[in-house]
Amino acid sequence: MNNAATPMEQVLYEVKKTIVGQDALLERMLVALLSRGHLLVEGVPGLAKTLAVKALAGAIGGQFHRVQFTPDLVPADIVGTRVYHQPSGEFQVSLGPVFTNLLLADEINRAPAKVQSALLEVMQEQQVTIGRETHRVPRPFLVMATQNPIESEGTYPLPEAQVDRFMMKVLVDYPSSTEEFVIVERAIVPPPASQAIVKTERLVEMQTQAERVYVDPALIEYSVRLATATRRPADVGLGDLARYVSYGASPRASINLVLAARALAYIRGRDYVLPNELTELALDVLRHRLVLSYEALSDDVTADDVLNQILARLPVPEPSLTSMARP
Repeated sequence: MNNAATPMEQVLYEVKKTIVGQDALLERMLVALLSRGHLLVEGVPGLAKTLAVKALAGAIGGQFHRVQFTPDLVPADIVGTRVYHQPSGEFQVSLGPVFTNLLLADEINRAPAKVQSALLEVMQEQQVTIGRETHRVPRPFLVMATQNPIESEGTYPLPEAQVDRFMMKVLVDYPSSTEEFVIVERAIVPPPASQAIVKTERLVEMQTQAERVYVDPALIEYSVRLATATRRPADVGLGDLARYVSYGASPRASINLVLAARALAYIRGRDYVLPNELTELALDVLRHRLVLSYEALSDDVTADDVLNQILARLPVPEPSLTSMARP
């Protein structure tokens, strides 16, 4: 691949004019966008999660909508509804905020299950049915949902089936002192004017190009072994982890790990996947798919702790140079 990844590098550069730090989050957002996935982001308030999505929407010339999830939200507030038009005496469809390129579902765990299931349908099917009419959402389409880890009052835990639909779960931490100094400096001056680096039509083409990135069978096998090890840790000599995991990762984990690694390789300007791209993304793709036991909670064992032990145990394959240099 020659210059195919250059526009994505320019998009990252444009977003970084607004966002300080958060390199992993910005890269994961592009990965999800290219691989048609969705992001679940967990972090305390004030870490520029909303600003990051808005800046990315500006850099790709796309539409951006933000929905603040609250306990009184209903599905029609998300997907739209039919409204009676008095002059014509007919019902007309009023489309909801999901009809956009980038949707920020802020504090998604504050809404009841019926609203979350309505959003889940849009994420999975890329369409909404209102009455007897089916409406497809624009392309590209990315949902970035946020959770606040420090509040539990008035929140609804996300169903495992819904969490599994998110390609990745990214944990956002506080900035360093140096980064925070730059953040304050930028906050007290007018923000720079953003410009669209790529158009949404070009981004759809890039999605198709990313699908052509080669993945060696050895790397596919590694992703399957990784997901299988979360279900049966004893198979890789980690039987003591079994008491901490009630349910391991589903096959969506191995699928999404390969898809995400393929998009990451494309962003970095290659037409083949390297093993380190799988290991870099493994925690983000797998952490939210593990259902931990009460024993794990009592022993203060996190999903990342379990996954790090599995990653350390499994040997990383080294694909042959011949397979990478295929015709």
